[in-house]
Amino acid sequence: MAKQPPPTFAWLILATSVLAVSSAGAVFQLISEVNPILRASWRLQATSLILFPPFIYQLINLRKNDQKTFSRLKERQVILAIIGSSICLWIHFGSWVWSLDHTSLTHSLLFVTAHPLVIVAGLYFLGKQISPKQTSGALLGFLGAGITLLGVTNEGEVTLIGDFAAFIGAIAIVGYLVAGRVLREWMPLFIYAFPVTLIASVLLGLSSIVIEGTSVSGLAAVSSLFGWSDVLWLPAIAYLAFGPGLVGHTGINGVLRWFPPLVISVAVLFEPLIGSLIGWYLGTTNVPGVYTWIGGIFLILGVIMVTIGQASIDELADSTDEGE
Repeated sequence: MAKQPPPTFAWLILATSVLAVSSAGAVFQLISEVNPILRASWRLQATSLILFPPFIYQLINLRKNDQKTFSRLKERQVILAIIGSSICLWIHFGSWVWSLDHTSLTHSLLFVTAHPLVIVAGLYFLGKQISPKQTSGALLGFLGAGITLLGVTNEGEVTLIGDFAAFIGAIAIVGYLVAGRVLREWMPLFIYAFPVTLIASVLLGLSSIVIEGTSVSGLAAVSSLFGWSDVLWLPAIAYLAFGPGLVGHTGINGVLRWFPPLVISVAVLFEPLIGSLIGWYLGTTNVPGVYTWIGGIFLILGVIMVTIGQASIDELADSTDEGE
């Protein structure tokens, strides 16, 4: 029996989710008066509050109906994996939001979404299997990155340190994805997402106190650890928590029931283009220069090739397993 095509509303959910995720960078730039690490902490603090009710619901339900899985939550290696995932999320958000203040929005989004190139490079150095399409995609992607970096010479917003910070965010998100893939095989979504997000928000808050001089209970909301609750900053942070944080990521996870992972992975790779368009509309970024256009196209095409190559390997592995 042929597989039914995804329903229309599933495409609508996917489009809305990608749009929501892509808007985060521009909205972060709208509140650039707030220090970057503090901004990142605010976002994850608010997201943690949203995740807390479903976390409690799933935890109670798991305790009642699946004691075996519930007991696994207390295992040392599970706790360490959650902490490790949190550290990666801390580094990812801190470095990425910092990059938004030190390079163009387009460059920041291009480099922070280049994590498939990081994965391929890691597989190569570990001596793991890499398909020809992945190899070609990685070479094309890194060539595109090199061309994009030439924008430092004639694009006023672009800096090497800002691009590097965004790429650090891409490296960090690989660890987060690896930990999440292992834990989510058996752990309910919100039981995983809430502690990881909460711990990352605490780490970002502590980093902001040490690096940016943030106060715990200062009168000036712009430099207070919990200043996002002020009426001036609440709309933007609430949007970041509900839009990219909940609608975006939850929606993408939700449509996996209708779409193969490859479709979703490729759709998310258009974040630099969509995010840049949103930034131009909101006035937070300028039109990129020629090096960014040329290099960005090569970079995105390379990442798409890497993603498709990985999907081919996964499909081959699945068919082999089924044959056995």
